[in-house]
Amino acid sequence: MRWIWQLPDWPRYEWDRLRLQVLENRFLHESGRRVGAAVHLGKDEREELRIEWLTAEAVETSAIEGEILDRDSVRSSIRRHFGLSADRRKASPAESGVAEMMVALYREFDRPLTHETMREWHRVLMRDRPELTVIGDYRRHSEAMQVVSGTVGRRRVHYEAPPSREVPEAMSGFVSWYRASGSADASLPPLTRAGLAHLYFVHVHPFEDGNGRIARALAQKALAESLGAPSVIALSRMISRRRRAYYDRLGRAGRSLEVTDWLSWFAETTLDAQVWSERRLIRSIEQRRMFDRLRDRLNERQRKVLSRLFQEEPDGFQGGLSAGNYQRITGTAASSATRDLTDLVAKGALRRTGSRRHTRYWLDVPSFEAPGEPNSRL
Repeated sequence: MRWIWQLPDWPRYEWDRLRLQVLENRFLHESGRRVGAAVHLGKDEREELRIEWLTAEAVETSAIEGEILDRDSVRSSIRRHFGLSADRRKASPAESGVAEMMVALYREFDRPLTHETMREWHRVLMRDRPELTVIGDYRRHSEAMQVVSGTVGRRRVHYEAPPSREVPEAMSGFVSWYRASGSADASLPPLTRAGLAHLYFVHVHPFEDGNGRIARALAQKALAESLGAPSVIALSRMISRRRRAYYDRLGRAGRSLEVTDWLSWFAETTLDAQVWSERRLIRSIEQRRMFDRLRDRLNERQRKVLSRLFQEEPDGFQGGLSAGNYQRITGTAASSATRDLTDLVAKGALRRTGSRRHTRYWLDVPSFEAPGEPNSRL
């Protein structure tokens, strides 16, 4: 059995362009619509949305690899990198590293890709990892680079990458391809280019660790370049929720140069991430409008709870907000919670469902399931 890099025509991937064309057209159409929606936010709100997106993507891209980070620590680190006020929370090397990579990706999305770009991403991601022999450069070990699962004696090899001695040449080919694929005459549409960049990089697997995180960063970079603006698509969030399918599609794409199945899955996942991101933007606009409408009519407890509910959007506060939740979030007594919630319903900020111990409260905003799609509300 041969791996994809052992095929004589690698890396000349093949795919069905017609099958992807509808997805590509939808991506460009919805990208323009989201950019138009962003004008409804003020500068400070756009900045907070950017911080929130970078934080979530940093946490999710790590979670895909099984590394669980503290969201607040990552957020504080990202804020410091942007020169914004932040608490004194101390971030771990993993948390500060992925935060630094995400900020660099956002700020420098339009810089030409170089070997040094990826080496620097690896350096910040993997710092303080003494078990690695090479940090901030391509792997050099003589052992086979394998992606495996299972226990000792029952291991399953999902993929074996080119030997380390072939990595420098393979990565030179990758960088040349990436640059050429972004040129005006390359005719590679955005989703196809981003999906191929991710796949091609993973097939080389140039680093001892961190290849998945860097592959997803490259996909985000390719999308941003195609749009001419930093990407704020929740790609890692959506992949994290489809983690099993993600690895399954990557595994299937490791043996054949025909990669339509992977590209189609990647495109559909990116489009779903784009919809989620657009809905998050819409909820941010609705939050501003609600707070403007209720200016000076909310107490600090009510403002805190509404902010928390909007923070959970567009997925929604799981199970709905109960009076007990309200007490825990605000640290207030049951009688105050009841008065506050009743007042928020009367003011049109919340709607109530159920009764007695089954009473739940929800943001009083239009449903995304309503006819006309969410963008009609802008």
